[in-house]
Amino acid sequence: SVVNISTTTIIKGRKNDYPTFPPGSPFEEFFKQFENPQGGKQRTQALGSGFIIDAKGYIITNNHVIDNAEKIRVSLYDDTSFEATVIGKDPKTDIALLKINPKKTKLKAVKLGNSNKLRVGDWVMAIGNPFGFGGTVTAGIVSARGRNIGGSYDDYIQTDASINRGNSGGPLFDMSGNVVGVNTAIFSQSGGSVGIGFAVSSNLAKQVSDQLRKYGRTKRGWLGVLIQEITKEIADSLDLKNTSGALVSSATEGGPAFKSGIKSGDVILKFNNFEIKK
Repeated sequence: SVVNISTTTIIKGRKNDYPTFPPGSPFEEFFKQFENPQGGKQRTQALGSGFIIDAKGYIITNNHVIDNAEKIRVSLYDDTSFEATVIGKDPKTDIALLKINPKKTKLKAVKLGNSNKLRVGDWVMAIGNPFGFGGTVTAGIVSARGRNIGGSYDDYIQTDASINRGNSGGPLFDMSGNVVGVNTAIFSQSGGSVGIGFAVSSNLAKQVSDQLRKYGRTKRGWLGVLIQEITKEIADSLDLKNTSGALVSSATEGGPAFKSGIKSGDVILKFNNFEIKK
């Protein structure tokens, strides 16, 4: 179910600022050997990982693995390879959905688990294509939940399972064989694994991939509010019995929440009939 992904990307190279010489000059032939025949463009190749979520050929990977790629090649465990097309991608969550045509090849899809049930200390396994070594399995534990690493929708699972370049887009499995995350990033000053890796939760990846499959893009609603936790001091100043709920610190003028009458200083106790607990 885990696949290796190789991409070919064209990048613009620097122009050769060589002097011009009159036709027939001996220097003309000399400098020709340094010219780029593609007019300043160069092809670069990169490696990544992914996993099959549907036997029809749908594959989840990271957006940064296939972003700006001219060609995307997907290889199975038996080295069977297919050219893939991009169904959709979402840079904000770094999730992309690919599609291959398996023809007569029978594909095996993974089972997506409920990442909300993960606990710190649970054992997990990462499978991917680090440095081109396909089918590499590493094990570790969930080190932390809800990590913020500077993205738009930060809710990363931190793990100490070894994750390196080429692991991006590969699955993070729980001990029941369910995918609970998509290996996405590492924290490292050396460029190699130091035991701090991050994975997008499977619940978020499923939500995004379902929308990419249906619409080719993600659709997001917005409330137009900034909220903050209610501290004991804030609760006392507002005569609240406890610190449950969310305090509206500001409401965007003209936004949906503003139009519905929500103002700065309001406390939201329930959302869609669910109590907001600290």
